Amino acid sequence: MKDNDCIFCKLANGDIPTNTLYEDDEFRVVFDLGPATKGHALIIPKNHFRNLYDIDEKTLADAAVLAKKMAGVMTEQFDADGFNIMQNNEEIAGQSVFHFHMHLIPRYKGDKAINFWTPGEADNDKLSEMAEQIRNAMK
Repeated sequence: MKDNDCIFCKLANGDIPTNTLYEDDEFRVVFDLGPATKGHALIIPKNHFRNLYDIDEKTLADAAVLAKKMAGVMTEQFDADGFNIMQNNEEIAGQSVFHFHMHLIPRYKGDKAINFWTPGEADNDKLSEMAEQIRNAMK
């Protein structure tokens, strides 16, 4: 289903013109208008899902398969040195548009486009506790 108030629904369904890289019945892939690097694009489902917690498993799986295909083609066509596939959930994690989407970001030596975390130190007892908590929740 489409949300008429959602900008990404409008982009994905062709209500707003885009530079489309790929389109099928489920998705539209468009260039990001605030690119991190040359070729930065978005996979946007045509149906509205707020985020990872909301999307159905089939659509999510189809998005992952499409991301793999797009990454291969984009890496080759843009002569990229690497590739990030990113997906953010909720504002604290960097989501600014509340419609599930995946970022396809070609990477180039020296681009400094994305700063990742500084590794901390792990406490093995805490990790063991947390692992048990998750295993129990998954039952």
